[in-house]
This record gives sequence, structure tokens and C-alpha cells, in this order.
Amino acid sequence: MALHWSCCVVREDASTMVEDEADVVRSTASVGKLFLLCEAAEQITEGRLDPHTLLIKDPAVAATGSGLWQYLAQESLPLIDVCILIASVSDNWATNVLLDRIGLPSVQARAIALDCDHSRLHDYVRDHRGHGDVPLLSSGTARELALVARRIHLAAAGITVDGISRPAAALVVQWLRTGVDLSLVAMPLRLDPLEHVDGPRLLWNKTGSDVDVRADVGVVWQGDRFLAYAAIATWDPDDEVLDEPFAPMHALGHALRQAQGTDVTPRES
Repeated sequence: MALHWSCCVVREDASTMVEDEADVVRSTASVGKLFLLCEAAEQITEGRLDPHTLLIKDPAVAATGSGLWQYLAQESLPLIDVCILIASVSDNWATNVLLDRIGLPSVQARAIALDCDHSRLHDYVRDHRGHGDVPLLSSGTARELALVARRIHLAAAGITVDGISRPAAALVVQWLRTGVDLSLVAMPLRLDPLEHVDGPRLLWNKTGSDVDVRADVGVVWQGDRFLAYAAIATWDPDDEVLDEPFAPMHALGHALRQAQGTDVTPRES
């Protein structure tokens, strides 16, 4: 397997701790849903979206793959619950329903506001991408995405940044702290995938997975100290996926854990 690897880790002051091909644009699969969540949170906090508006599980935008809504009997959910489904299990059908409500141009404008030149959500989630479809769900660079994670985390802590308000960032962090995919960079942090919203070591992250992509963006912190990271591994989709995409992800997670210091034992869930 010919693996293409990018990563970037930045500290609170935006200085770089680790980087490797951090400015190369790569496919990032579902990581681009982070921009959708940011835009939804901003519209909620500005009063342009009612978080309790019921959104219908519209068959016209159905998408399988990751997510739970496709398996649930409930045909409508409050908008804020749809956001949590996206944050927690990267729900594809929920993503498309929310994107249909908000509009792709607004989501792309949010990425620009967050100072991204190359990182974007490009399209709806599709079960099959034909020749007439946008070729990638999302793409980006590790540096831009790590800096976006840093910016969100700072805003949630009450520090004024460009691109997202404090209440919107706090919502995004609250949602993403429920994320269950700790299989990539987060794996060596030894957190419980089903219950890690509090504790000595904390994490929020958004992952992306496809036949030729693994990506992970987030923040790990203890107290006031945090590290924001992004890691992207891509390869030829015809290659068999073995350990190659996961090894550098886990190595980066070990480096984050070491930089954070204290080891943490998972709690019982």
C-alpha cells in the first residue's frame, strides 16, 4: 500500500508541535461535516434556526453507511438531535437532512470565515458517486483543520476568535464530546468511547472514513492545556486496508498522550 500521510498538531498559542505534509490537500471524508455543525450552531445561537424544529427523515436525501437514523423508527427529530447524531456517530442521513435545511453555500462560507482556503464540505453524502457528482465529500489540509479545531476550542473557552462565536463553539464542542469513534488518533488516549464527556483527560473530535481515507480532527486537553490536531491518511482505493493507515494515527495519539502527561484509566460505562 502506498500511504499518503499528513498531520499537524498545534498548541494553544498556535505554535506547531508536530507537522508532516501539513499543507497538502487531501480527501477528508466526513471531517467536512465539522463545518456543517459550526454553521448550524451559529444559526441556532443567532436565532435563525429553532433547535426544536422537527426535521423529517426525507427519503429524497437518504444515505446509508455511518449513522443510526436509518435504523430508527422515528421519522422526525428535533434539529438539535439531528446535530447530535452527526456529531456522535457521523450520521449520513442526518447530515443530508440538516444540509438540505441550511444549504451548502452557507456551510462553505463558514469554512471561509474560519480562515480555510482549501478545507471544505463539497457535497451531500451519496451512496454512489457518479461521473456527474462532486468527486469528494470533503477535502482539506491538516494545518487548516488543526487550526480550525484550535479556534473552536478557544471560542468555547470564552476567547474571541474570528469565524465562530463563543456560544456556537460551546455547542459544537458539547456535541462532539459525544463522538464514539476513538479508533484513530484518539485510540491511545484510553478513553471510553461511550462515556468520555468528563474526566481528567478530555477529548472532542470528528473523524472521517472511506474506502481510501481515514481522517481525524480534534482537541485533547487537561485543565487549561490543550493540543489541537488533524491527521489524514489516504491511499489507492484498490489497495487492501491493513495496518498502514492506523499505525501513524496511533503513533500520533501516543505522542499527544505523552505530551499531556498523566495517564488516565477508562471509567466503567
